[in-house]
Amino acid sequence: MDTSRDERKLLRYTYLLCLVCFCNLAILKQPFDKGAMIMAVVTCLLIGYSYVVIRKFFSDGDKYIFIFSSILSVIGMVMIYRINTASSIKQIIWFAIGVTSFILIVVLLPDLRSFSKQKHKYIYLIVTLIFMGMAMLVGREINGSKNWIVIGGYSFQPSEVGKLFLVAYLGAELKDYKTFKDLIKPGLVVMACLGFMVLQKDLGSALIIFAISVTMLYIATSKFRYIVTCFGLFIVGALISYRLFDHVKVRVQIWLNPWAYANGKSYQIVQSMFSIASGGLTGSGLGLGHPEYVPVNTSDFIFSVLCEELGILIGFGIIILYFLLFYRCMRAAFYEEDRFSRLLAVGYSSMIVSQVLVIIGGVMNAIPLTGVTLPLVSYGGTSMLITFCSLGIIQKISEEGR
Repeated sequence: MDTSRDERKLLRYTYLLCLVCFCNLAILKQPFDKGAMIMAVVTCLLIGYSYVVIRKFFSDGDKYIFIFSSILSVIGMVMIYRINTASSIKQIIWFAIGVTSFILIVVLLPDLRSFSKQKHKYIYLIVTLIFMGMAMLVGREINGSKNWIVIGGYSFQPSEVGKLFLVAYLGAELKDYKTFKDLIKPGLVVMACLGFMVLQKDLGSALIIFAISVTMLYIATSKFRYIVTCFGLFIVGALISYRLFDHVKVRVQIWLNPWAYANGKSYQIVQSMFSIASGGLTGSGLGLGHPEYVPVNTSDFIFSVLCEELGILIGFGIIILYFLLFYRCMRAAFYEEDRFSRLLAVGYSSMIVSQVLVIIGGVMNAIPLTGVTLPLVSYGGTSMLITFCSLGIIQKISEEGR
């Protein structure tokens, strides 16, 4: 069935969304902000050109993966421009780099089945452990977590790269699953990665790694008892971490009673909840809220700013967009017959959706707050690049599975 007509219609709505939002921001400034309209035009050109390239040369794959990710990126760039113009310029550069990486992966990467050999497995393992543990040796603590590497004024999170290779390693190991013995080595690797994240105070990445591992394990084995065992071990590990590490204890205390620490440790989460509540169902209006009262408002707490200015209804709409993206990504796995490629699609899909659930749950105080970005929406070059690389691999899988 030819879906190009529906795709082009959705693209036109994406352009309209981009132009209307940036035009709204331009009008609010006096004099008229021409920079906002330049941002809108550049964003639309990047999206349109990328879609044309993918559609022309690789017409078999699922183009909705790129379209949904573009809509989320547009929403993010609009909000970042509204909060901090300088950051939005950097973000659109990272968006261009991310989209370029997406296209290059689809165009240049050979058949993914060839990347599941034994020699590749050990490369994935080495790179995973290096990037997961790197910040413990040379990392810098920012916003309470020692998970950043700073080089020449630029910072990045090595664990983001580590997660990319961890999925590839688990896919290469689990594709050959036959007995429980085949799970021992990947299980030890996952435990090591979780240990690195807890020591670096990066609890958000620890939750995401656990979600990735459990999802891929179930797809590879179809054994529900393994999943129950994993959750049991995770609970035991969480209790031990709570006893041993003060930063884990503080996060739990803040989650249970944020109001007791409203002027101190839980200031961020309290301001986030005030921001969401003040927006109500329909919001105060784009550009009419007070994001300056929300800490870390361009990255960790951008969802709070979105809900304040656009309303909780739009917030739910964004969550639906993420699940539509997740559905299209998982759909690629169902069409793929190769076990390695299927596990890759499942792993990268669960990586993105678990990150969404962790940060949205955190800013709404549904779960203990952990400092991770909202994929494609939050400000952050590493997150943008890694997310588009993951989506590029899934796009490649959707091409191979047709």
